[in-house]
Amino acid sequence: MPPIRTESSYTRANQEGRLLLAIQALKNDAKLSVRRAARIFEVPETTLRERRSGINERATTRANNHKLTQLEEESLEKWIIAMDDRGTAPRHELVREMANLLLSQRGKTSLIRRLSACALR
Repeated sequence: MPPIRTESSYTRANQEGRLLLAIQALKNDAKLSVRRAARIFEVPETTLRERRSGINERATTRANNHKLTQLEEESLEKWIIAMDDRGTAPRHELVREMANLLLSQRGKTSLIRRLSACALR
């Protein structure tokens, strides 16, 4: 069973706004400590410290286990759509070859055999 979430999306968005306000207050007031700002704006102190140091929230960061970069994935997707628009949808092995070509230009290892099947789900 999936975990039961106690916070609504409104509450998380509200907290995100308070975090941004706390970071702005810390920038404007040199005497204000992180601990005090966290109490004033009712946000977790550790989250405020991490955001202030430049660490993004987990939901917006890209996982480390991707072989292709975001730009490479987007270009591969555009290539597939362009091929489909021309009436010649590429086969799985052709998509894999194109992805391996992109990887070889960066000097990375090749992809798994079922790349396009996994990507097209």
